[in-house]
Amino acid sequence: MHLSEFKILHVLAQELNMRKASERLYVSQPALSQRLQTIENSWGTKIFLRSQKGLAVTAAGEKIIAHVNAVIQDEERLREELESLSREIFGTLRLAVASIIGQYWLPQSLKKYVSLYPQVNVSLITGWSSEIIRHLYEDQIHIGIVRGNPEWRGEKIHLFSDSLYLVDTDISSIEELQSTDKPFIQFKSHSTYYQDIQEWWQDHFNVPPKKTIIVDQIETCKQMALHGIGYAILPSISLQSSDAFHKVPLFNRDGERMKRDTWMISQASSLELKQVEAFVKLVNNQSGNFGLNVH
Repeated sequence: MHLSEFKILHVLAQELNMRKASERLYVSQPALSQRLQTIENSWGTKIFLRSQKGLAVTAAGEKIIAHVNAVIQDEERLREELESLSREIFGTLRLAVASIIGQYWLPQSLKKYVSLYPQVNVSLITGWSSEIIRHLYEDQIHIGIVRGNPEWRGEKIHLFSDSLYLVDTDISSIEELQSTDKPFIQFKSHSTYYQDIQEWWQDHFNVPPKKTIIVDQIETCKQMALHGIGYAILPSISLQSSDAFHKVPLFNRDGERMKRDTWMISQASSLELKQVEAFVKLVNNQSGNFGLNVH
């Protein structure tokens, strides 16, 4: 039987009256009587006995009606579950973020996200911004969070900017860099970041640093500066007010603060996924309140 026929039997069993049932079903009594006869023929048995007082359910009809009610209840339950699924957020969120973002910024946002949406699985990749853009082009991720100003034609949201600082346990001014014998500790980073630092140095000094140490990770660079091994230039996202070294802000040739931008990028189609939409909304709300703890 079709669900419409289940509905007819369900209403007839409730009303046990052709007139009242036809009114509820918005059909005429003759049409309803004909439909009932067709249904009974398909079952090969009488479901209702007709009399002047109304309808009475037969023994076979009781079993058929019980089956009908069970099917209708299952359909209602399934519809409720499907409606619930349309409200709930689940699935997999595939992220790729710049390493520095994964280390210093993402954890607090991700903690809140997994708390709000425990049914979502999170897949996370960290790496260079160029690698993240490649992952997006290859449709391997939903969202990328990158540093600098990426060349990306899809969806692109600016999250925040953080300032660059000269940090050292002894040096407290830019001018002291000309006379220090300490090494310049640098961490491997995206080419545009390295270029920005090189341009800043050339704007202020005629000669390169006397010594340099290059490390793989920004946190290694920071720890070496904290231990007085050398000076470094670090973004404020990696700094805390409690860090025991001097923090000197950098300015470009126009007297503007040197800053590093962070962007969230994605394909427009990914934003149609509820788990992606929820992450974007959460990050947008938090990025405006992102406090850089440098004073």
